[in-house]
Amino acid sequence: MEHIALYRAWRPQSFQDMVGQQHIIRTLQNAIREQRLSHAYLFSGPRGTGKTTAAKLLAKAVNCENGPATEPCNECDACRRITAGAVMDVLEIDAASNRGVDEIRDLREKVKYAPTEVRQKVYIIDEVHMLTTEAFNALLKTLEEPPPHVMFILATTEPHRLPATVISRCQRFDFRRVSLEEQTQRLRVICEQEGIAAEEEAIEYIARLSDGGMRDALSILDQISSFSDGQVSYQQVLDMTGGIPSKQFAALAKTILEDDIGGMLQMIEGFMQEGKSADKCMENLLYYFRDLLMIKMVPEADKLTERVLDAQDFKEMARLFSRSQLFRIIDTLNHYQTEMKYAAQPQTLFEVALLKLCSLPKGDDSVRESAVQTPVSSSVATGASASEVQQLKGQLAELERKLEQALQGSLAAGAGGGDRSAASGGRSATRSPAPRISSPAKLPSGMDRYVAQRNSQEFMAIQGKWNQILQAVKDAKVTIHAWFVNGEPVSISEDAVLVAFKNDIHRETTEKPTNKQLIEQVMERQLGRPCRLVTMMLKDWNEAIQGAAANSPSEPFELEPPPEDTAGGSKEPWVDEALQLFGEDLVVIKE
Repeated sequence: MEHIALYRAWRPQSFQDMVGQQHIIRTLQNAIREQRLSHAYLFSGPRGTGKTTAAKLLAKAVNCENGPATEPCNECDACRRITAGAVMDVLEIDAASNRGVDEIRDLREKVKYAPTEVRQKVYIIDEVHMLTTEAFNALLKTLEEPPPHVMFILATTEPHRLPATVISRCQRFDFRRVSLEEQTQRLRVICEQEGIAAEEEAIEYIARLSDGGMRDALSILDQISSFSDGQVSYQQVLDMTGGIPSKQFAALAKTILEDDIGGMLQMIEGFMQEGKSADKCMENLLYYFRDLLMIKMVPEADKLTERVLDAQDFKEMARLFSRSQLFRIIDTLNHYQTEMKYAAQPQTLFEVALLKLCSLPKGDDSVRESAVQTPVSSSVATGASASEVQQLKGQLAELERKLEQALQGSLAAGAGGGDRSAASGGRSATRSPAPRISSPAKLPSGMDRYVAQRNSQEFMAIQGKWNQILQAVKDAKVTIHAWFVNGEPVSISEDAVLVAFKNDIHRETTEKPTNKQLIEQVMERQLGRPCRLVTMMLKDWNEAIQGAAANSPSEPFELEPPPEDTAGGSKEPWVDEALQLFGEDLVVIKE
């Protein structure tokens, strides 16, 4: 007699024979019992979970001569002929090969005819997501309001590819993956009935390989039983499927832990000689370390994974790795697994991934946790310093905002007329100055040299060219000029030019490396020699000059020009006009 594949020979012929879909079976049976069947169903889920089988069982149940019944009798002529596929009123259509609009139009024309052999017409459309958009549009109206004698059952593994208009017209049932326990129980029954002697570990490994698909599990069992002449052992399953036992992964993990690169490469070469694929080895190794992490972090985690056969061995191996190590290992393997999909030499990439694991730091979690647990006083001090930094940042932002408002107010006052400007100037003269945050480094080194050179001929020459330097900076970058123009040269020392600023924000912005480098380049071009830019606050410079005058009273010099008679005005009328327009805070008078 011709051999029939196990998944075909053991296809369920009644609802009670189905494995792992009790939530769907119960709903369908209740609908049949209460005569509340829908005109359209959508069965979605992974491959091999019973979608087409459930559709045929539903077709038999509604057309059984002893029914409609919650279980088909499988004895009447209708049940036997539907099982054999000999009833013309129960059509199973493959949408992958009949996906065009013409096929759907033909189906729509035939739907209106009453069934001739059974009670109800049933159209089972498998892989319905393969239909074209035009075919779906042709099916929509018929799917929504079919004749009373017609039922549609759509089956798909990719429900996200179906239009929402189709899904909304169907009752949707999501088939789930069959659990490991249910699969192993079903495989034991089939092995007993078929006379196959299979080890328990072999059955469990076959169930894990199927990834929740009962059809895949039966196909693997059928293949291995043919190879082993009815004697299925765990080692034969590994040899046939190219799998690797967890003990070998444990040995590979030890070589990584001990940095035994030679032993690790020998094991990889042994895997390749046995015909194992590099990508499959990478996938299984990633699962192995995932299970180690689960067992290390979660008590009784061996129940959360279906790949742990000996939980004690996994627990002993998990103790040798820290949590941080396992996280880094999983991240590394996941990265290289993604790269391996596009690699021309997967074995080389697999070896590189394991070499990378050997080079990862072997830090222990206890060390890391002790480093994190700092004394309370230290943490308080750190929090205090952080709060001070945040406060300083807030004050700096407030100063920048006030400066921007002042600049905009001055420009608006100049455009609006002299009377308003004078009034605002008077207000600004009486207003108390905003608090200034000084830089920690107030005074440059060698202040005595700067004070001594403040009236030298060399400095006077630089001061005479200062307007040209400002213009060159403006031509190079106008934003830097806007900050740098607030400073004025006050002295020199060897190759350094000292510039004093009234506003600390302008000084700090000028001191930024990129801004300072551009200004120094401009000064070198204008002065014909390399020059360094040194900055300080004008207030500090005045204090330095006063201190020098106090230390040497025999050398009199005028610190500041005498105050002008504000009632009579200055000698230059344009100076008075500038003071009225912009205010004393923003006007710098240079001789």
